[in-house]
Amino acid sequence: MNISGPCILRLALFSTLVSLSSAPALAQQWTVPTPEELSMTSQPEVPGAPAVYLFREETTDDKLHMFSIYTRIKVLTERGKEYSNVELSYAKVTDGGGFTVEDIQGRTIHSDGTIIPFTGKPYEKLVEKTQGIKVMSKVFTLPDVEVGSILEYRYKLRYSDNRYKSPDWYIQTDLWTRKSHYLWKPINLNGNIILTGERGQTKSFIAWASVLPQGAAVTQTQLVGTDQSLIELNVHDIPPAPEEEFMPPITSFTYRVLFYYAGYRTEDEFWKNEGKYWAKTQDKFIGPGSAVTAAVKDLVLPTDTPDQKLRKLYAAVMKLENTRYTRQHSTAEEKAQGFKEVHNTDDIWTRKRGSDDQLTALFVAMARAVGLKAYVGIVTNRDRNLFIKSYLTLSQLDDVIAIVNVDGKDLYFDPGTRFCPFGHLAWKHTLASGIRQVDAGSGYFNAPGEPYTFSRVQRVANLTLNQQGEVTGTITMTYMGDPAIRWRLRYLEGDSASLDREIRTSVEHLMPAGIELKVASIAKLEDYEQPLAANIEVKGTLGSSTGKRVLLPGDIFESNAKPSFPHEKRDIPVYFEYPQMVQDAVRIHFPKTLSIESLPPTDKTAYEKAISYTLVSESAADSFTVRRNYILGEILFYPPQYANFRTFYSKMENKDQETVVLTTAKATPAGN
Repeated sequence: MNISGPCILRLALFSTLVSLSSAPALAQQWTVPTPEELSMTSQPEVPGAPAVYLFREETTDDKLHMFSIYTRIKVLTERGKEYSNVELSYAKVTDGGGFTVEDIQGRTIHSDGTIIPFTGKPYEKLVEKTQGIKVMSKVFTLPDVEVGSILEYRYKLRYSDNRYKSPDWYIQTDLWTRKSHYLWKPINLNGNIILTGERGQTKSFIAWASVLPQGAAVTQTQLVGTDQSLIELNVHDIPPAPEEEFMPPITSFTYRVLFYYAGYRTEDEFWKNEGKYWAKTQDKFIGPGSAVTAAVKDLVLPTDTPDQKLRKLYAAVMKLENTRYTRQHSTAEEKAQGFKEVHNTDDIWTRKRGSDDQLTALFVAMARAVGLKAYVGIVTNRDRNLFIKSYLTLSQLDDVIAIVNVDGKDLYFDPGTRFCPFGHLAWKHTLASGIRQVDAGSGYFNAPGEPYTFSRVQRVANLTLNQQGEVTGTITMTYMGDPAIRWRLRYLEGDSASLDREIRTSVEHLMPAGIELKVASIAKLEDYEQPLAANIEVKGTLGSSTGKRVLLPGDIFESNAKPSFPHEKRDIPVYFEYPQMVQDAVRIHFPKTLSIESLPPTDKTAYEKAISYTLVSESAADSFTVRRNYILGEILFYPPQYANFRTFYSKMENKDQETVVLTTAKATPAGN
């Protein structure tokens, strides 16, 4: 693999456009399929694949303000017929920017060469609406598709004439790609056209960052006798994007070329200047202004310690509506309620609502208003991207967090993540990199991680087994840290009924067959500083009988688990979202007619210093208890570690499947 620059995903349709201050169109002839393409039934490199790309082409023409996309797909299985359903997403912007999809054409070619043209009309649907932006899709289905068909379609993506958009070439997809061609005809930046960014900075040359297969390279040539240059890439035999268990954000590893118009020649020059401007812009928004300053006087006492002050301010921000999890309010709604356009944190406090980033800025403003040194930092969302310093664009930075210095120590806060406990970060913002405000402007930083003790799940079962093999009792699922945040956010997205259903379903997936569950109650649903506890009623059959013996799972929460790492080899690091602890306690009471024959023996093991596992069994006259502790202290394990890592997990998961054996007690002789 040849890696140059960043590993970052940024959907081409929504990348920042540069303003104009002052790809040739695809051939309209369809490709004639070869006899081999018509008759092929598989791709040897990917046996069982539903389909393959025969050819993909993207052409960008700056002078026409247009992208042209051309696609040929061979359907190999029934599942591959799904690729006949095409959905083309694009963005509309209220200020007149954005994109339009035009000139959609398509056809289906059967394996005998019969051609069925697409004559329908694509329909348009709304995918998502946020303030100032509508994400739309043009949707259509190619006709009469069968196994063996070739699907062929093309379209044009246009954007406004007063802007230019550099392309992003995403080369690796979910299918094997036989051949791809990418072409960009950029404007001549040495001519009369001057490109400027949002604040008027000159964009004087084209740069790119790439992750490419060995031997592939972007080429740049000048057309003889013209001022037109061509930037081009040809690739072939591109495997599908990897898909394995517990992967890092796959967008950080797939082949791509990301272009951008640049105005700086070095990384340090870019980040120093753009970071300084970003930091000043943040300060202008943060303030604090008079409304925030007045508010904090009512929230804190002069005698409060810094910790007490921050806790009160954090709680006040958490009570506000976070429109990241509810909805954006339209301009008309804002005006109807007497609100003007948002310019600073005073406006957010007055509204009692704001986006996740705005609420974070408000918390920083409040901390400053009580005399503390407070800053914002902006990081990549680790669920999607990795920050790459050599990719010279702020667009790779996603989310804002707060940093407050108390007694010379930086403390990190995540008020923009609803229900995130005080003094912690949601996992997607931990161990993430970006830039932050400092007293002299801005600088790089790495957000800290959380210890495994922060994110815990406790699974406790207290069950009674009767003579007929039926069990009744209760399960209590207690969630702390990130698992609790996850369930609380699911509650915001739905309601109490949907949360009950989703928690019940998640526990059902852990249970052996024959167990029925009912959520009786969920405690501390909105108290983000407390564990979230779900109390579940249990009934059903458990285990199996073989003659005089009854076999029961030792840890019922692991009895339905599948191997985490079934593949012997791995080329991609193993990646967990966050350090965590899972603690199980299963107690089963049984009738006097049964006695314990055997329990899973105690086991304690570890993988290096990163993972710890303990299983302990205890017996009593009429019950047994199995306790299991699993601690994950690190989140990233590289391919050279995989063999030993997989062996550890295999042994642990085999141990989890060991059973408890009960036997029928001998009858007591009469008269004794």
